[in-house]
Amino acid sequence: MLTIRIESFTKDKPALLKDAFRIRHKVFIEEQGVDKFLEYDGLDDEAVHYLVYYDDKPVCTARWRETSEGVKLERFATLKKFRGKSLASVLLRYILEELTLSKKKLYMYAQVSAVSFYEAHNFEKKGEKFVEADIEHYMMEYKY
Repeated sequence: MLTIRIESFTKDKPALLKDAFRIRHKVFIEEQGVDKFLEYDGLDDEAVHYLVYYDDKPVCTARWRETSEGVKLERFATLKKFRGKSLASVLLRYILEELTLSKKKLYMYAQVSAVSFYEAHNFEKKGEKFVEADIEHYMMEYKY
């Protein structure tokens, strides 16, 4: 029987952070061509990170961090082989359960290709489309 488990952690668990970086490297740098200096932005030390384990294998990750504008959700990435299994949805719902109690503004910069995914989870586009890391994005905010 396949199992799904979510682990949350901060910089104090370097082995888990290494697993998250491995997923992000595959998705953002290898698949999407994002510059590694943009991907590893120096903000990981101040973030709360998540890993989704699918049958004890880390396959999906994300992070959030406090900013002057609220709580920014970032770096959602799922290994290609594990997409289409609703793992990102499971992770996003898990994170939202933790964060919505605070009633703080929750927002993200979503790649255009993922906008409909986030809209299905109660996020709405705010403002105009913009380019970050050579990829089109929208700022999206969670609707309470």
